Formats: sequence, structure tokens, C-alpha cells
Amino acid sequence: MPYDSFEWQEPPPSNGVPRSAWTRSHRRLSRWHRPYTAVLIVLDFVSAVLASWIATATLEQANAGFQNQPEIFAAMAYVVLPVTWVIVLWSVGSYDRRYLGLGSEEFKRVARSFVVVVATVSLAAFATKTSLSRGTVALVSGGALFFILICRYFARQVLHFARRRTGHGAHRMVLVGTLPEALEVYTAVTRSPAAGLIPVAIHITDGLASVRGIETPVPVYAGRDVLSLVREVGADTIAVCGSASAEPGELRRLAWQLEGTGVDLVVAPQLTDIAGPRVHIRPIEGLPLLHVEEPTLSGPAWLVKNLLDRIAAFLGLLALSPVLLAIAIGIRLSDPGPVFFRQPRVGHEGRTFRVWKFRTMYVDAEERKATLEELNDSDGMLFKMKDDPRIFRFGKTLRASSLDELPQLINVLKGEMSLVGPRPLPADDGDYLGDVRRRLLVRPGITGLWQVSGRSDLSWDEAVRLDLYYVDNWSLTYDLGILWRTIWVVLKRKGAY
Repeated sequence: MPYDSFEWQEPPPSNGVPRSAWTRSHRRLSRWHRPYTAVLIVLDFVSAVLASWIATATLEQANAGFQNQPEIFAAMAYVVLPVTWVIVLWSVGSYDRRYLGLGSEEFKRVARSFVVVVATVSLAAFATKTSLSRGTVALVSGGALFFILICRYFARQVLHFARRRTGHGAHRMVLVGTLPEALEVYTAVTRSPAAGLIPVAIHITDGLASVRGIETPVPVYAGRDVLSLVREVGADTIAVCGSASAEPGELRRLAWQLEGTGVDLVVAPQLTDIAGPRVHIRPIEGLPLLHVEEPTLSGPAWLVKNLLDRIAAFLGLLALSPVLLAIAIGIRLSDPGPVFFRQPRVGHEGRTFRVWKFRTMYVDAEERKATLEELNDSDGMLFKMKDDPRIFRFGKTLRASSLDELPQLINVLKGEMSLVGPRPLPADDGDYLGDVRRRLLVRPGITGLWQVSGRSDLSWDEAVRLDLYYVDNWSLTYDLGILWRTIWVVLKRKGAY
């Protein structure tokens, strides 16, 4: 159904743009970002002031170049420099609502601001022939960067808490497209409540007949004026899904019709499970082509990952040796038998290896497995039970805290595994066919996207989807993010059994 059939009741201005473009472009129905941005500005300013105060109190030569002008130094340190930070942060887009609340782009722009501020201060000092201590510049700039990042991180956590618990600080969306496309987008955006995207209605373009007998998570409409529907359900965003944006010129006209209404327009193309860095827009003669890069499964970044894995595994085994010894003693006291459990698993490119784990089950666990198959809580290749009688008491503690996985650092050191990657699957389940086999393009990991997204509470299909997403969108930054999230998942003990 073309957008002309939506019967918009409020035509756009005759010239195609709002009459007062400057003021109307800021009149968004979604207003959470305004107070949130104001809080960030205050936090950024205070962070820069705090960094200047620490440098002044720590370094004796902090006021070099202003020793006879303490008032000017105080004004520069506690007013001019913090204001400069805020201006630079604003100019690089770190207050842009598109980057607030989710993803790493906000923090990247803060880091970019750090470079700009350091360059500006150095250039100003050179131009005015002011003597500045390099230690002072480093401490003030580095301290400001540290405090700004910390404050923004905690501000984001508060925003996520508000989105999860109260729904405040979120965008209410009307999905436009065919029912399957709209439901696919609904599933994607609701996987992460912290993203702040709440679908409240679906406007289907293929008629209500396609909905008969199908249960939908939100009300479904057809043949309605979309702008009126947005106001009726209290939404502030229209999401055009998949092929609904395929009609030539229709999406452009929809954007025109939304000008000055305060309603945001987003497009959800049929590029599911592809991370943003792999997608680039290449406009050719006014046609915005989406270019999708191949996954990065080789090259310098991959070599760096392998090197960091080996170094981290060696240092980890060295630092954790007392803990490993204590766990080994606890296992021997709990149940006679070997300390380690070594099971064949399928690794990189289908090669089989033996994974190292602390034994958490009684020695006859494999023999008893056949009698428990019907109690399997997992719907995939792995056997999982929330109350597995084969696990002894100390073993349950090890599993809940994930300490039983620590010996896999040996596999990482040998190059059989990585710190981050898909979990290694048992080797006795035969050849992996279809999409599952793509997991073998990378080395399995001690932790991964599956583990930080729900672990054993996830269905097999969802776990495979997450592993494939990691394979296709891997990066060093992504690995660091997963390692950071692993710490909190382990502390919460969610999905570990």
C-alpha cells in the first residue's frame, strides 16, 4: 500500500519545509533528551572543574605562566577550560540524542573531544607564548576525560534503569509495514529494553485480512491516517519496516509530511543482525545505497586478538594460580576423582580439541545422563538441567560463579580457544549443518554474546542467533564490551546452572 493511501489530514507547507525551520526542527514530541542533555552538560562542566582542581592541588607548577596572575589562572582553569570542554563536546555531537543511551558512539565522541581540547590548549599556549607544564596539561585533560566518561556511564545506567522500570526516557513507536516485517522489527527492538524503543502499534500495509487468526503483541491497524494514529496512541516515532519503504519517492514524501509535526521517522531495512560499522551509505545520483562490508575474520585486528588472548591467558593463569589450587582442593574434598573434566569439543574450522574444566559432577555423571534425557531443560545440542542431581554441592557453587570455566585459560594459551567467542559445542553430536556450522569460522570462547545475554535461560535458536551475530560483527571493541558485561553477569549469577 503506498503512503498516498494513508490519507494524511495535514498537508505539508507549500514549499516542502516548515515555515520556521529553526524552531520547528527542535520541537520533538519526545522530550526526554532535553533534561538528560542538560544533566550531561552540568556533569561535563563539573568533571572539567574537578580535573583542574586536582591538578592544581597535586602539581606545584600547575599555574606556571600565571604565577603573578592567580585570578587569571583561576578563571582559565575553572571557567574557560570547562566551558571549552562543553563547547567542543557539543560541536562533535556528543549531546546528539541519536548517540545517547546506547552504543559506543557517545564515548568515541567524548574521546574525540579530548584530542580537540588538548590540541586547542597547546595551540593557544603556543600562540600566546604562555608557559604551560606538560604534566599539568596531561593531568587536567586526562582527568577531565576520565571523569566525563565515568559520569556519562552512570548517567546512562540511570537512563537504562528508568527505561526498564518505568518506561520514561523511551521512544514510543508505530511500526509501518507488512505484519511479518513489523513483527521482526518488534522482536529486534524489544530484545533490549535499555535501547528505549517501545512499539505501541502496528500499521500494516497489506490489509487486516493478513492478521486474522494471528496473535500480535500490540494493536494492529490498517487504512488509518498514520499521523492521527500516532497522536491517538501517544507515539513520537514512526518506523518504516522493510519493503514498506521500497516504493520510489514514497518514503521521501512521508518525510515531507512529517516535517513540523515533532514526529521522528526511522527506517528499518531488511538487514537484520548486521552491526552498524559494517553498513555504509554510498549516495549515487541521489540514491542512498547501503553497502554491507564482509565480516572481519582475518587481518591485523585478528592477529592482535590472538596475541592478546595468549598474553591474557598466561597472566590470568599466573595470577589465579592460588585460586585454582584452592578450587582443586575443594573438589577433591567434595568427591573422590579427578579435579579436571576434559570433554571433546568442536573448535575452529571443525577441529576437535579437549576442553579443560573443573569437575562439578560425580564421576558417574556420564553414565547417569541417559536416565535424565527427558528432563533436559535445553531445546538444543546441550544438555541442561536447573537442578541436575549429578552435580555435587561444591560443584553447584563453581557453576553459579562460573569458576569451573577458569581452566579453559589453558585452551586459550594453546590457541584452541579465545577469551571471547561462541561457546564450544560437544563433539559427539555429529556434523553441524546449516547456520550452526558458521560458528566454526572463529575459535570458541570462554565467554561470548550468548553468555552475557541470558546464558542457559535462552532458547537454542536464540543462542545460535547471538553466536552468528558475533561471528559476523566481531571487533576488538566488541570483545572488550563483552568482557566487561561478563563481569556483571557472573556477579548476578543469572542463567548459570
